Amino acid sequence: MKKYWHVINIGIQNTLVYRMNFLFRSAFSLIPLFATISLWRAIYSGREETIAGYTLAQMISYYLVVTIVDSLTAVTEDDWQIAADIKDGNISQFLLKPIDYLAYRLCLYGAGRLIFTVCAFVPVTLFILSMRQYFILPIDWGTLGWFAVSLVLTGLLQFLISYTMALLAFWVLEVSTFIFILFAFEYIAGGHLFPLDILPPALSKVLHFTPFPYQLFFPVNIYLGRVTDAELYRGLFIQAAWVAAMYVVARVVWSRGIRKYSAVGG
Repeated sequence: MKKYWHVINIGIQNTLVYRMNFLFRSAFSLIPLFATISLWRAIYSGREETIAGYTLAQMISYYLVVTIVDSLTAVTEDDWQIAADIKDGNISQFLLKPIDYLAYRLCLYGAGRLIFTVCAFVPVTLFILSMRQYFILPIDWGTLGWFAVSLVLTGLLQFLISYTMALLAFWVLEVSTFIFILFAFEYIAGGHLFPLDILPPALSKVLHFTPFPYQLFFPVNIYLGRVTDAELYRGLFIQAAWVAAMYVVARVVWSRGIRKYSAVGG
């Protein structure tokens, strides 16, 4: 266990080099968010009714919480780094050391998210304060607690999906196409672009048979109090099941990839 704390420490030190990059990235990412919020304010202008069950405050809060969840859990460079490790042969050193590569990468992912969150805290907090008349707080501490649980599961799910996708580098020379396709699905089907409630009910129901809504849409709706009681527990169970399933898939893909890697003299 001590060796993984060492990995986290090294990850933090290495990531701190990019702290100004993270600060500017988080600050400039608020520009399209402001444009999106302005668009929804224009749509709701002069209307008293809700859209897909969302009031204007709930809709704006949705996007603000999406920004928070994204800052805490999004996978940025990890998948590219994993693919580069495989392509450049750096993976060989992990076959000779008593360290698990998945745990190693998870530690680096956590360290990176920690530093990014710290760097993004000031600009994101200032932006939320500027929108405070629309920002909805959790209805109680229990809701905030379940949101935190779902947030951890969201981070694990996002990491495991990206990790597994990056392992395709064992078989293909360039994984960028697969990563961009995955990003597109996550962006739309995960609820980043808009709440999935806006979609036709049949399509929204189909998407809930995939892991994508549980990467963003589900935890955000817990925060907003739109998922409660039995629906909340069922959703957390499904989210945890997806994490377990992706963990198994990641282990299987790694095992088969390493066998191919060793067979060709990696």
